[in-house]
Amino acid sequence: MENTVVVGFLGSLIAGSLTAVGAVPVLLGKTPDRGFRDLALGFAAGVMLAASFFSLIIPALDAAEEYYAGGAVPAAIACIAILVGMGAIALLNERLPHEHFQQGREGPEAASLRRVWLFVFAIAIHNFPEGLAVGVGFGANGISGGMPLAIGIGLQNMPEGLAVAVALMGEGYSKWRSWSIAALTGLIEPVGGLLGASVVNVSQALLPWGLAFSAGAMLYVISHEIIPESHRSGHQKKATFGLAMGLVIMLFLDVWLGA
Repeated sequence: MENTVVVGFLGSLIAGSLTAVGAVPVLLGKTPDRGFRDLALGFAAGVMLAASFFSLIIPALDAAEEYYAGGAVPAAIACIAILVGMGAIALLNERLPHEHFQQGREGPEAASLRRVWLFVFAIAIHNFPEGLAVGVGFGANGISGGMPLAIGIGLQNMPEGLAVAVALMGEGYSKWRSWSIAALTGLIEPVGGLLGASVVNVSQALLPWGLAFSAGAMLYVISHEIIPESHRSGHQKKATFGLAMGLVIMLFLDVWLGA
């Protein structure tokens, strides 16, 4: 049991660390245009969308059928947990002051905080459910359950890290500070990973709840944060293409590595 928690933490740590890898181009003086960044955000949304259903919701239904009754009970558990997961991230979104790159500041007392920390809080809200999902995946089925999620989330963290660093540079921060902040935002994922792996190891009966909760949390981020951001500058076609590529790559990884 302890090994599973450790592996879940390490898997989410590696996935989160790829945020820093993705932001490296800003250190080299290469800043992609907005169209590429929107394509990258679309890719991130596609990975998370596929992971939500194929790596979390479907296994949640299978686990609920195993640990609870059949019939409508597994579907009811999944639906409730998804809504609770979405509600939890929505609550964080309301309670924590943060800032979107285009929408501006949200949350209580946002005006009293430095702009850089508002950005950090926004990405932390985004990254926590990703780490949670990876941790739950490892806690549920070990390497076979967590590896596809860790790889998929790690891949989408790379363009996300680049997008964050470029946006911060656009606000006047140096390339090193922009990279450092982007790297820092990825470190919230192992916190979520440790929590997710620990919870499902307490009781296997919590497994379907944890899986579907993580899916709901990611679905909220996709709808509320990523897709609106990727469509805001008129690059909807590129963003949709990125979403399609992210979805099919994550689907392929899940079938291949989870087999």
